[in-house]
Amino acid sequence: MNSPSNQLFDAYFTQPTMRAIFCDQGRVQGMLDFEAALARAEAKVGLIPADAVTPIESACKADFYDYSALAQAITAAGNSAIPLVKALGKRVAAQSVEAERYVHLGATSQDAMDSGLVLQLRAATELLEQDLTGLAEALAVQAERFADTPLAGRTWLQQATPVTLGMKLAGVLGAVTRHRQRLGELKPRLFCLQFGGASGSLAALGEQAWPVAEALARELDLDLPDQPWHTQRDRLVEFASLLGLIAGSLGKLGRDLSLLMQTEAGEVFEPSAPGKGGSSTMPHKRNPVSAAVLIGAATRAPGLVSTMFAAMPQEHERSLGLWHAEWETLPELCCLVSGALQQALLVVPGLEVDAARMCRNLDLTQGLVLAEAVSIALAQRIGRDAAHHLVEQCCRQAVKEGAHLRQVLGANPEVTAQLSAAELDRLLDPAHYLGQALRWVERAVADHKNFSR
Repeated sequence: MNSPSNQLFDAYFTQPTMRAIFCDQGRVQGMLDFEAALARAEAKVGLIPADAVTPIESACKADFYDYSALAQAITAAGNSAIPLVKALGKRVAAQSVEAERYVHLGATSQDAMDSGLVLQLRAATELLEQDLTGLAEALAVQAERFADTPLAGRTWLQQATPVTLGMKLAGVLGAVTRHRQRLGELKPRLFCLQFGGASGSLAALGEQAWPVAEALARELDLDLPDQPWHTQRDRLVEFASLLGLIAGSLGKLGRDLSLLMQTEAGEVFEPSAPGKGGSSTMPHKRNPVSAAVLIGAATRAPGLVSTMFAAMPQEHERSLGLWHAEWETLPELCCLVSGALQQALLVVPGLEVDAARMCRNLDLTQGLVLAEAVSIALAQRIGRDAAHHLVEQCCRQAVKEGAHLRQVLGANPEVTAQLSAAELDRLLDPAHYLGQALRWVERAVADHKNFSR
């Protein structure tokens, strides 16, 4: 019996179900599913005897094969299908010498490997869709919950004008919804049979080639493309690109969350749990351990995506080395993204929010973050340039004297001649300078719900 990969960091960086899809057993079963379907398809069009199917099908179970032996054979064969087909043939021959003659008939190694990979990717996308949907639901709930909770917007890592936590989460929700749309759009291009034989012409099957291809696509429930794509890798690279986009969006979430968790900010935290985020030496630490996975995946994904792009100019009808570069790259991308999604699903529903700390942090600049609001209000009365210059002078005075901007503005006769005390109080209240934040939340949630219907 062979078992899935059990690397030390897998539980942290990878979803176990996704790793199971791309473990040795998953890879082998994908190829064997292709071989069993090929036998059924060829029997249905009368190319091979119907009684050859059962011995072939019964041998197409991954547990029957020794992965260590296959691994050793790959070093000489150059791919995984060659030794697997040999082992499959021996197992079929043990039941029926006649049936063994029809194993892998008309196919080539890349047909089995690429079509097997597509079957794995179909299972992988089901997991991704499920997790993206769950994450979108959690983001929508939290975006609405904190739609009017003010916190400092930050540009160039410095406090800017106020935003809301709901608005920040709605930004992530919008990206996730677009990724779900992209995944749905590319599935018809990705879930395609690869079946071309030795060099793409299916010459070995003669006049039966097209009927076999049609039957094989039906057996595997895959689309039959206009032609084989064995050295046209845009389908896989498009999927890899989407995985990179998802990783990047999750990395953005992780980056912002880790910054908000910094001691100096202390505004939003990952949900607490016994032993989570601790230090080996400092008892007080609460480290953003989930955010680290999101950022780590976003850091690694671009290199993997670039490998897929670099492997596109494949030579003629079978690539030397470039095809080989894909074998571990795309599965690793799937596993990385799945792990990041799992961490996001742990974090988002249980976000711990300190709204009072947000308010205190908004006042760290003693009103300066709302200088724009005052300047715009004054501009309607004394002109833009004059208003900007006047408020800028007041800001400098406030900084120099260590005073609150409200105090400086209230003592300036040019300002008070235009704005009443009540107007200044309102202008310097973060809750009254949130712009379209609530609308952005409503729109992001509406887009999510519309897509999910």
